[in-house]
Amino acid sequence: MINTQEFYDYLNKKELNFFVGVPDSLLKSLCSCIRANSPIQNNIIAANEGNAIGIASGYHVSTGKFGVVYMQNSGLGNTVNPLLSLADEDVYRIPMLLIIGWRGQPGVKDEPQHVKQGKVTLSLLDAMGIEYLILDNDYKRQINACCQYMAEKGKPIALIVKKGSFTEYKSIKSSPIYNIMREEALESIISCIEEQSFIVSTTGKTSREIFEIREKKGQGHARDFLTVGSMGHTASIALGMSLGTDKNIYCIDGDGSFLMHMGGIGVAVKAARENFKYILINNGAHESVGGQPTIGFDLDIENILKAMGFGNVYSATTKEQVAKGIESLKNNGPGALIVYVNQGSRDDLGRPTVSPEQNKKDMMKLFETI
Repeated sequence: MINTQEFYDYLNKKELNFFVGVPDSLLKSLCSCIRANSPIQNNIIAANEGNAIGIASGYHVSTGKFGVVYMQNSGLGNTVNPLLSLADEDVYRIPMLLIIGWRGQPGVKDEPQHVKQGKVTLSLLDAMGIEYLILDNDYKRQINACCQYMAEKGKPIALIVKKGSFTEYKSIKSSPIYNIMREEALESIISCIEEQSFIVSTTGKTSREIFEIREKKGQGHARDFLTVGSMGHTASIALGMSLGTDKNIYCIDGDGSFLMHMGGIGVAVKAARENFKYILINNGAHESVGGQPTIGFDLDIENILKAMGFGNVYSATTKEQVAKGIESLKNNGPGALIVYVNQGSRDDLGRPTVSPEQNKKDMMKLFETI
């Protein structure tokens, strides 16, 4: 296992001290170490991984230095365009060090949404012509090799990080500033929406908590589309669903997902009918991958959503306000509700025991009966 602080220190020794990316659970300790030790202007948490490639590219052009871009392998899809049409040797030839968490590594048990990503990670890099090294305990030699490659070839190169590669580095805990936790807000939402309505929920702990709330209530899961992957596309899925039914579709999004592909929400509002209801759970963090901050608390999201076209935008910081907001959404659509919550979840929070494909089949069967 690699000492996280020593790895970070060696990156800095090699002048690899500008970091940008989207946090990943396998890189949780590294991201926490970067956050604790780097100046805020040297650690940019991007909206999505493609943005991170752009930021690292601009940094290289203005300084001649190599940016370090961290991400989960699920984010490689977001990087394909800028890596091939911006950083590639046939275009601008821009070097950068990619540090990629290898979720779904073949032979290592992982969640369903990571299995395919894990299988194709290395072949995808091969297809893009990006050299890579699988990180091991001889990391100093590997970092030296990456620096030499970037200097000589002027191209991106990747370090692939397996599960359990880094020692634990405790993250900075945020202080509670609101009145409710996310699971409390979700319980209130589920209690208030119509029994015949449907939910499309974002990836991470939101969908996990919704699954467990249904279990606790003895309810089925056929009315919940748990978007276990595809971060940032929750609103688009909910829009497509809402256009195929007259039932209310409640999109329950998170601030990280909202920021990742914000344009999709604008398109959704433009095309939506009255049955499209958007709920944003905002805790100002990428909680599922270590609690790294988003800019969710720094933006005037109410006015952003209004500018996107939502005629009615409500906000809530208590369970009572959540209930009131849901009642308002029922009668005024398409509308949006922003719920501000604290970070945190139960230590015994489980994962869905119904597969994504079975979840889809159950939901489609239910739609056939409407």
